Amino acid sequence: MKKVFNTVFLTLTIAALLLAGCGSAPQSADDAFSVVASTSFLADIAQNVAGDRIQVEALLPLGTDPHAYQAAPADVSKIAKSDVLILNGLEYEHFIEPLLENAGGEHVIIIATNGLKPYQIESEEDPAEMVGDPHMWLDVSRVVNYVENIRDGLIQADPEGAEIYTTNANAYIAKLNELDAWIIEQVNTIPAERRLLVTNHEAMGYFAQRYGFTVVSSILPSFSSEASVPAQQIASAIESVKASKAPAIFLGEVENADLANQIASETGVNVVNTLYLESLTDGDPAPTYIDLMKHNVTQIVNALK
Repeated sequence: MKKVFNTVFLTLTIAALLLAGCGSAPQSADDAFSVVASTSFLADIAQNVAGDRIQVEALLPLGTDPHAYQAAPADVSKIAKSDVLILNGLEYEHFIEPLLENAGGEHVIIIATNGLKPYQIESEEDPAEMVGDPHMWLDVSRVVNYVENIRDGLIQADPEGAEIYTTNANAYIAKLNELDAWIIEQVNTIPAERRLLVTNHEAMGYFAQRYGFTVVSSILPSFSSEASVPAQQIASAIESVKASKAPAIFLGEVENADLANQIASETGVNVVNTLYLESLTDGDPAPTYIDLMKHNVTQIVNALK
């Protein structure tokens, strides 16, 4: 199944990781074809393409916030043993460079966001610098591109499985198109003036653009849920919520609700902290990517109707 290829990296830098990996998967001692995805939702998406031919393992445990993740020694071992590594890209996996340096070896790197144009925003550290929002998976139409990139990468790594990967990818894309249409249908039940999102950090931009929401305010000033918040920013968020009459503040399940509760106490809005934005769950309510999106949409629709 596996063939030797020359490494595509001259240096293991994040800039290099923004390019899709090339070549075929290397031969390992035990002849096991190992595929590792950075997060649980990426692993699920990739598993739908791989089907029964390959088992895809997630690097981060369920319930982990990638923004705050501290790599463990076991992660180095997982990557060292892997033939294919699937990443979201756009520096979402900020922890990956030292792991690759320590793991060494050769890997096919699949960047799921490859070819997609990210939204740009000013960097918190340097306002003159623009950074890309990595949270593209919350727009289902963009996940179709994820699937195509994963399909193509697996075919490069394992040409003998090309027919399987292509068939599985087509079937999963059909399911994603159905999901996308379902979300649009559900959102249409919300009055237009109530399609307002107040969030804990700037993760919902692609979701809002695709499905017709307005992001009123983000409590945290950057894409990272670990960012500190100046008092002025909190005051501004309170005023934004009051002025917009937004009914709710939405948080991911791994995010700290203290700031949201503080703003809610000043504005009288509800806090919905049952969204799953960064990770799947062990069983209900979000054991798969499709379930994750259905759960989140249901929570949002019920809060805004």
